[in-house]
Amino acid sequence: MPLLTCEFREEGVREWHVTSDGVERRRNTDYEPALMVSGEGLDGLRDRLQSDPKVTSTRYDEWFTSLGSDTTSTVLRVGLERVTEVRTLADEIRRLYEIEEFHPGAFRLFNVDLAPQFRYCVETGTSPVPERDLRVLNLGIPEPTLRDRDVTALTVDGERLGDSPAGVLRALDERVRTVDPDVLCCSTARIIPFCHEQASEQDIDDFRLGRADGYEKLAGASTYESYGQIGHSPARFRVPGRAVVDESNSFLLDESGIPGLLDLVARSWRPLQETAWGSIGTILTAIQVRKALERDVLIPWNKWEPEQFKTVATLHEADRGGFTFAPDVGIHEDVVQIDFGSLYPNIMCEYNISPETVCCDCHDTEDVPGIGYSICDRDGFIPDVLRPIIDDRADIKAEIASTSDSDRRQTLKARSDALKWILVSCFGYQGYRNAKFGRIECHEAINAYAREILLDAKETLEAGGWRVVHGIVDSLWVQPVAGESQTPIPELCDRISERESIPLELEDRYDWICFVPLSDSEAGALTKYFGRVAGADELVTKGIEAVQRSTPPFVEALQRDLIWTLDREQSPEAICERLYRDIQTLESGNVDPRNLLIRKRVSKTVEAYDQRTQTVAALQRARDQGLPRHPGQDVEYLVVDDSRRSKERVQLAHESLGEYDTEFYRTLALRAGESVLRPLGWDRSDYRRYLRGTTTLSLEGFL
Repeated sequence: MPLLTCEFREEGVREWHVTSDGVERRRNTDYEPALMVSGEGLDGLRDRLQSDPKVTSTRYDEWFTSLGSDTTSTVLRVGLERVTEVRTLADEIRRLYEIEEFHPGAFRLFNVDLAPQFRYCVETGTSPVPERDLRVLNLGIPEPTLRDRDVTALTVDGERLGDSPAGVLRALDERVRTVDPDVLCCSTARIIPFCHEQASEQDIDDFRLGRADGYEKLAGASTYESYGQIGHSPARFRVPGRAVVDESNSFLLDESGIPGLLDLVARSWRPLQETAWGSIGTILTAIQVRKALERDVLIPWNKWEPEQFKTVATLHEADRGGFTFAPDVGIHEDVVQIDFGSLYPNIMCEYNISPETVCCDCHDTEDVPGIGYSICDRDGFIPDVLRPIIDDRADIKAEIASTSDSDRRQTLKARSDALKWILVSCFGYQGYRNAKFGRIECHEAINAYAREILLDAKETLEAGGWRVVHGIVDSLWVQPVAGESQTPIPELCDRISERESIPLELEDRYDWICFVPLSDSEAGALTKYFGRVAGADELVTKGIEAVQRSTPPFVEALQRDLIWTLDREQSPEAICERLYRDIQTLESGNVDPRNLLIRKRVSKTVEAYDQRTQTVAALQRARDQGLPRHPGQDVEYLVVDDSRRSKERVQLAHESLGEYDTEFYRTLALRAGESVLRPLGWDRSDYRRYLRGTTTLSLEGFL
């Protein structure tokens, strides 16, 4: 039976297995987590470890220690009493080379930093994939009321439970026992200790959120950096017999929902709770770890393979990204967008790009265009990982297109989105310094193939009577060349797809599309454009204010109104009049302050900021109210008086919002208007000059 969750206790591992109508509890008293050690002096190390009280057993095993290994190596398997002691012992072994008989680098350690439940599943061969629909209970509470320890604000599946603390807790306990959920989906995992503490204060002795008494804190809150972005990981908790999913700590839940998470559980064998809080890179690594262990390949603790020596000429050619065509700034009619489907993952599969195949020792060929790296013809590890994901997503997308069942379509869409993020991250992960199975030469080879593919596609499209108006990485925007006959786009896509063995698909047709210039020059911004989808009442918006997460709802709606005005009128004057009307509404004070809230992600502590910005004022205000925001968290606020430099210049989203700073929001509105006007050749000075001469607005400004 599949494992839902497990707890590591003194008396053994307590397992909770999903049955057809509930769960079954089991106990495993024989499990011992293990790490592996290779290197010189293993006999001496084994002698030392046998007297270590943490160690339960030692023995020699045969494993491959790298993806490219042709023969197995003898490694020392060290079994331990507790899963929490694996990392402790690894640190101790690493320090042993300070002792006289061992030298630095004498040992290499494997299978060290696996998440506890994931480790348990792959080491014992226990599947965590449920074979029935899981029962989910949603628990929510606003942060200010959690701070104030007001349990009456708690909601269960969106409903309040009562007005008295004891009544709410008893109702919650009854709901949990009646529903018997497999998953507690919480707005914040802090609900878990909070409810138990409140029950204790109310003398409710039999209260519990788990399938057994109590709860456990797994980790404290922490701040981390990933791909140059600061993130915040809240404290993590678990309860016996149920998976806890923290909405505030799960990017993948937000993107793909429970169905998407369960698809990733099946691929990675990370149980649901560990999958929910894992990053995309963490899940990709787990999928790779599982595949490597199936190949009898150990998982390195730290990557030790250095970048290959390269000549200056090779570095010049290799150290480049994907190909881009500078966008033709302005408005373009009758434009077609075509995309290569999962271009980088497909390149890895089609050209067998993997750490052990690129620049291998057994080939001296120049396979990679432009940089001349060789690629081995043995089956690569990375293609073996990615091909099932690519194929499954293609099948899921095909079923989405064919099904008329809305519930089924929603589930499939969630699974497709989850796989999309894995495929999006797999390329960048090859260049990530801490990737278990990454290598910079793979990253360079993928880019080299991508550049060649895009250039070849451009030539084919131009020969077919089309002009490329923009192109970036895996997408091309083309329009027919006046006076020339055009080969139909589907025919050209089929021709290119067949040649490259990578699908080139017609993504969209646009009645018109605008490419926006950079804010400080007339050159086109690579990822800023907007337009109208042909044959549909639908806009496409990328990179502009309307899709930026910090943009207030009022400004987002205003910019979309301006784009629709452009669609109707194709006139900068009409856009100016519409903008003028919205700014008048703003200046009259008739905008709901909640539609002016700004959301910013915090990159450092409030004390570390040098400038007195609105965000800093919001952070000071939050701190003084007992709601400190940590790096990686969001803060949401209304600007009420931007002339001040104190915390009074803003109000926080949960406060009773009052008047707003009209001039500040007017500037934001004008900025959004500029993004629509500049592709037409107008900037803010043109807008102001036009309105100075306007006494009577046309009807269009009021539509």
